Amino acid sequence: MAQADIGGAMIEAGILDLLQRERAKALSAREWKFRLMGYGYAIKDVKGAQVVTKLPQGIELGVLPAHIV
Repeated sequence: MAQADIGGAMIEAGILDLLQRERAKALSAREWKFRLMGYGYAIKDVKGAQVVTKLPQGIELGVLPAHIV
């Protein structure tokens, strides 16, 4: 399992845009996470922060900005 580097890596703008669009469409956080899996992304909790990962390898892309949650 990959270790999270909570140093604050920046997530690409295109991915952030996708995360925001899908969050706006979803009625709940659970539905949002399910929708993201369809695009090959997941969100996991690490040390109190939410980290965006790429499926199926679990490669960490960066910390999710608080304004998206």
